[in-house]
Amino acid sequence: QVQLVESGGGLVQPGGSLRLSCAASGSSVSSYSMGWYRQAPGKQRELVARIGSGGTTNYADSVKGRFTISRDNAENTLYLQMNSLKPEDTAVYRCNANRAIWGWREYWGQGTQVTVSS
Repeated sequence: QVQLVESGGGLVQPGGSLRLSCAASGSSVSSYSMGWYRQAPGKQRELVARIGSGGTTNYADSVKGRFTISRDNAENTLYLQMNSLKPEDTAVYRCNANRAIWGWREYWGQGTQVTVSS
């Protein structure tokens, strides 16, 4: 089993930056596709960014050019660098890992709050 723990959230001003981390434990996630999702009150959960086991990335149009997803397999950790933050980025951000190899598995972190406000 894999446990995912997010950190790095907080309150920032518009235009500021945050770096979110997702530390995985219990098993290596090097073979997993991993991603960041977010959900704001009254809205559906949306995909922010994903990174495949081979390093291929995908981003939501709303964050492309501002956010960068990366992973450090040696440290079993996923990152999300968020720059030029906007109030509409305010949400709970959750880390996700999934894979079909060896049988389907999916895991979620508990979430970390990001608030962008002046």
